[in-house]
Amino acid sequence: MNGNKHKNYEILNLVGYGLSKFNDDFIKEFGFTTKTAFYNFCVENGIAETVGTVKNRMDLFDHFFPENGRKGWWQKGDAYIHRKILIDSLFGNEEVKGYANIVKLYMKESFHLQSIEYEAKPIAKTRFKKLQETGLEAELFFMNNYNSINIFQDGILEDARLYGDGYDFQIDVGDNSFLAEVKGIRAKKGKFRLTENEYQKALEYKNDYIISSK
Repeated sequence: MNGNKHKNYEILNLVGYGLSKFNDDFIKEFGFTTKTAFYNFCVENGIAETVGTVKNRMDLFDHFFPENGRKGWWQKGDAYIHRKILIDSLFGNEEVKGYANIVKLYMKESFHLQSIEYEAKPIAKTRFKKLQETGLEAELFFMNNYNSINIFQDGILEDARLYGDGYDFQIDVGDNSFLAEVKGIRAKKGKFRLTENEYQKALEYKNDYIISSK
């Protein structure tokens, strides 16, 4: 469960989500009256390589916001639902202005766009930091896709993250119980660390302790 992410993965997801959920109200928060002008703004400032990159990210989220009247990548089904769930969990209650301010915060901090002004509440800044952690998205992806892993097929998942006991999930498959620890990495190759607690759980459960990465 691992893939090579676009270097601007987070901001492109935020932009695509905003375009799909809020439509033209989103681009107006940036001072634009057409999506084309906003797309070009993204390209000119290094957020996307091409206009098509921005459009594609909007298409990815359109399927999850049917009220916008666009089908988007409906053929993909829920393949990307974990991206929406992640943003929903952090910023789903924001109105268009509040959400746009979060996107502006990202643009200002990561792309040094001096012309952008924003007002973000402390809690929004905290959630913004959480967005940049790979672990949360990896966990959400696992929760929505664990059944696609052969060893977990037809299993029942229990969330153990709050307990802090060296694993994230228990998956019961028949009479067997597996413990899964999910690690987020940003590229096809990477390193991760086990805490002492995780290491001890791995020693205790051996082949029933599974590490999954996204």
